[in-house]
Amino acid sequence: MSEFNSDSRTEQMKALASRIQSTIISNTLTYARWEQHLQECLRYHFQAAMIPPAWVKRTAERLHGSGIHVASFVDFPYGTMTNAGKAYETAQLIENGAEEVDLMPNVGYLLSGMEREYADDIRGVVKAAGKVPVKIMLELPLLNQNQKERAVALSVDAGVAYLKNASGGAVGVATPEQIAFLRHRAPPHVCVKASGGIKTAQQVRDLVEAGADLIGTSAGAQILAELENESPFVTARKADQY
Repeated sequence: MSEFNSDSRTEQMKALASRIQSTIISNTLTYARWEQHLQECLRYHFQAAMIPPAWVKRTAERLHGSGIHVASFVDFPYGTMTNAGKAYETAQLIENGAEEVDLMPNVGYLLSGMEREYADDIRGVVKAAGKVPVKIMLELPLLNQNQKERAVALSVDAGVAYLKNASGGAVGVATPEQIAFLRHRAPPHVCVKASGGIKTAQQVRDLVEAGADLIGTSAGAQILAELENESPFVTARKADQY
């Protein structure tokens, strides 16, 4: 945690921003709001801009050379697309410039004890992604303890690069306990991402301390503004839930 303990406010902001995937997920996303989102990403130099699939190509073009990753997602929020559909969409995202892909697995398969189907669903996306890292949204608050353990094991075996506690705040607020659970069960080559209701700099610090490599939040600008003690760059986020 020494990266967050610098006496320099600027260094603290850089440390937090380097962990944050600034997220905007909305079915009413407009061009103007997309522009604002990218301005936030460029202002604070977040690790990535997480945006809906339809906006990937534009985002990749706009952020080219900035050092900010372009991230998107497959089959959110339900995870019920066919395996072939998920694999095809993954390939399209990467062709359009996505550098990271967050996957919603078919949680219903896991809840039904259909572990082979659950793993095949993940494996197909990992194969389609190639060298592009896949982050799986495990939806831990929806699972019992045994299902949590199996979700982690099956996901790791299927080749994911990141374990993610949940898709976002609609499922539950990310907790240090969830992140520690994932970190303790993930092999060294698998990273951990925290997501869900993360709104403050202290939450980011606590989750990183628990083992999170990345933080997904729609409040990235507010969190950084909190540190620099100024009004948030963008305050209206009623459409941003994750």
